[in-house]
Amino acid sequence: MVAVAEEAWKVEPSGPLRGDIHVRGSKNAVTKHMVAAMLAEGESTIRNAPEVGDVEITGAMLEALGHTVERDGPDITISPGAVTEPRVPRAFTGLNRIPILMVGPLLHLTGEAFVPLVGGDPIGRRPVDFHVDALRAMGAEVEVGDTGIAARASRLYGARIDLPYPSVGATETVLMTAVLAEGKTVLRGAAMEPEVVELALFLQRMGAHIELSPDRRIVIEGVDRLKGASTRLAGDRLEAFSYLVAGLITRGEVRVHGCSQDRLVTAITTLARMGARFEITDEWITASAPDGLRPAAVHTDTHPGYMTDWQQPLMVLFTQAEGMSVLHETVFENRLVYVPALKKMGCEIEVFNACLGGPACRFHDSNSVHSAVVRGVSKLTGADVTMPDVRAGFSAVLAASVADGTSTLRGVHHIERGYHRPAEQFASLGLKLEAVAV
Repeated sequence: MVAVAEEAWKVEPSGPLRGDIHVRGSKNAVTKHMVAAMLAEGESTIRNAPEVGDVEITGAMLEALGHTVERDGPDITISPGAVTEPRVPRAFTGLNRIPILMVGPLLHLTGEAFVPLVGGDPIGRRPVDFHVDALRAMGAEVEVGDTGIAARASRLYGARIDLPYPSVGATETVLMTAVLAEGKTVLRGAAMEPEVVELALFLQRMGAHIELSPDRRIVIEGVDRLKGASTRLAGDRLEAFSYLVAGLITRGEVRVHGCSQDRLVTAITTLARMGARFEITDEWITASAPDGLRPAAVHTDTHPGYMTDWQQPLMVLFTQAEGMSVLHETVFENRLVYVPALKKMGCEIEVFNACLGGPACRFHDSNSVHSAVVRGVSKLTGADVTMPDVRAGFSAVLAASVADGTSTLRGVHHIERGYHRPAEQFASLGLKLEAVAV
């Protein structure tokens, strides 16, 4: 594995950010495609892949299992090998969410699996219960221990599975397990995010029989084998939105290439209601706010609602809109963990355990702090802050870009885990950013 360098960024506000950004495929899509490639008889190629830390981590896990992973610029080629030891090493414990998705494929390949405990951003509980229940429904014996998850199955069978919540990860587990299971699987309450559909289309290219039905229902007819396939990933809608906000918050204008309008519908409308003006073509999208920004009330939701990964850049944008804005997070109960860092920079944000800015959500009678009221326009100042997760890291850079004075941002590895060459991209827009050892 590649060691994570301890470094920080020193950021100086440098006026409006302007320029062109070309986004690659989503980190949330590429890693799932890499896991799916394990199931094929023959090599698969994933094109337009981003250079992010999660790809390196996932590639290292696949190689530890005996597969070959080759990278040539934006292309990743995976050649499945004979898995003699179906165990993802414990050294990968807590690095990302991918190991749990490998259980189904490993059961098909060897009849047994062990994966370490999952990790990722500290944004709230993302329990493996839905994954485990689905695997058991398809005939696997699964034990969840202190160090990881062990599973066995001589054969996996189609089943009727109802998800209590449209979990993206659990939907992906069912997809990658049911495609080679014997018989039909009917999944109800499935997540239908673009990245999930993208994975289903890749599996279909590999020979899977998948039907996307109305009302969050997916029907999978198991097949005997899958072949290798090639695909080009669609543009990362999280990254595209983040850079559009970078232009708006600094009173500049960023033109984003490589992410189609249909992946940003709700985000575009939300920003337009705040006063942003858009130009949209088949090749690029750009946003500007020459007359300033208005406040808004937004609640996150599963697709096609306002996605949870869009809320952190939006929170910083709220601080530069004239008036009071409200953000209601309904997907993860601890997603506002980054607010203290922003408040240290002068963002006027108060958080609550009540449901504000939208209808009551599944956290309404809990102690979960999942709503925020933001006062703008806030006068931001440079500060020394630690970035706790991927999206919050980008948001801290946005705050630093409009702050008075220099900011030192620690935890850079988080942002590099999820964004393609972020330092180079920001520099290309005119931001003064320097990497320093800490």
